[in-house]
Amino acid sequence: MTKETTPTLYDWAGGTEAIRRMIDAFYDRVEGLELFKPLFPGDVSEEHRDFVAAWWAEVFGGPARYTDELGGYENMLRHHTNLQITPEQRAAFVSTMSLAADDAQLPDDPEFRSALLAYLEWGTRLALENSQADAAPIEQAPVPRWGWGVAPPYQP
Repeated sequence: MTKETTPTLYDWAGGTEAIRRMIDAFYDRVEGLELFKPLFPGDVSEEHRDFVAAWWAEVFGGPARYTDELGGYENMLRHHTNLQITPEQRAAFVSTMSLAADDAQLPDDPEFRSALLAYLEWGTRLALENSQADAAPIEQAPVPRWGWGVAPPYQP
C-alpha cells in the first residue's frame, strides 16, 4: 500500500456517519456518568455533538468543515478554557470514547484502534493542560491531521 492508496483514518472508520455514531455513543454514555456532570451538565446539545463530530472527522482526514465553518482550532480551544479538567476525567474520557467506538461498530483492527487511542491520549492530555486556570496554550494552530502512526492499515 503506497501513501497515495493508503486510506485516511476517516475513510477507514466509515466517514462522517461512522464518526457521528461514535460521538453520539460517547455523549450518550457521558450523560449518565457523574464524573462528567461538571463538564456536561444536563444533556449534550445537538450543536455540540455536531461540532465535535466535525472536529473528529477533520482530525481523521475528512472534510475541513471545522476549520472552514466552525471556527477552527481557536474555537476548540475556547471551549476548553478554564474547564479545569481533572486527570480522572481525562482518563475516563479516553476509556469512554474507546467504548463508544465499539458501540458505533467502528473498525476494531489493532492498527485503527491504535491510531484512535493515540489521538485520544494526545488530545486529552493537551485538553487537560489547556483547561487549567494557569494555562498558557498556543492560541493559534491548525486542526491536527492524525495518521496511522507506525502501523499501516490492516491488510487481511
